[in-house]
Amino acid sequence: MAAHCVHKIWFYVIQAILLFEQGSVSSEEVRMRLVEEPINLGNQQWNAPAQPKSLFPTVQFSNFTGPPHLRRLVGRCFSLVENDYKYELCPFQNVTQHEQSLRWNPYSGILGIYEEWDIVNNTFQSMIFRDGDTCGQKNRQVKVQLKCGTKHELEHVGEPVTCEYAMVFRTPLVCHEHSLLVYPNLSEDQQAEWNELEGRLYREEVTQQGYKKMLHTIFESAGYVLNPKQRPLPAKQDHETHPDDFTSLDTCKDEYRKLNAEIETLKSQLESRQNDPDTNNL
Repeated sequence: MAAHCVHKIWFYVIQAILLFEQGSVSSEEVRMRLVEEPINLGNQQWNAPAQPKSLFPTVQFSNFTGPPHLRRLVGRCFSLVENDYKYELCPFQNVTQHEQSLRWNPYSGILGIYEEWDIVNNTFQSMIFRDGDTCGQKNRQVKVQLKCGTKHELEHVGEPVTCEYAMVFRTPLVCHEHSLLVYPNLSEDQQAEWNELEGRLYREEVTQQGYKKMLHTIFESAGYVLNPKQRPLPAKQDHETHPDDFTSLDTCKDEYRKLNAEIETLKSQLESRQNDPDTNNL
């Protein structure tokens, strides 16, 4: 029954496209939904669990922090296809993975949500993405290292540890030797606090362990790293059923009725235009 319903819907979608190509209806009048995932109408496994097309994070990504010139990357995404998977990096937001397969249930998932910086030797070393999809007893996570390049490019994806990914992102924004230094981006008060801490370390008034802990506190106050006890805010979930998710026969029938109504509207618009002499002369 579900298979028959889905086939009917596709029949009407194709019919709408043909009407659009043959007639003069504008794109604004045709409100069709794009299909972004590959489909396979051959050996379909109707008993297999449905793979949701929409990805829902469990936490919110952290606000932008770091060198101000990297803000140009916010809102942009960069992809790389490697080993039959498409990886997509949206700096300071999330990292996703999409299986490039025609099988019935290709994997699409979230590898990580942006949380903080990995700071090494006074340098913004990598962006850290955590709280991705579950993977056994843990969640997937990604470390994205920034390197100098002639263009913005996701260059490499690896998985050195199961479910822990390492990416290399090249960009001309980090080619200057001081472009990723932490100290210049701190406030005057934070710089003064760091200077005092360096003096205490030099006078051996604080241990290396204490120095690292206090320095981490300075980075916390700047928003570059999270407090180990701090958890990201939970994501705001949209509980409405996506119209393309046929989770039941009822949703399939509802979508069928909507598409059928759109087809009838398109037909009437085409007929009215064909009967209008002014339109036919255009």
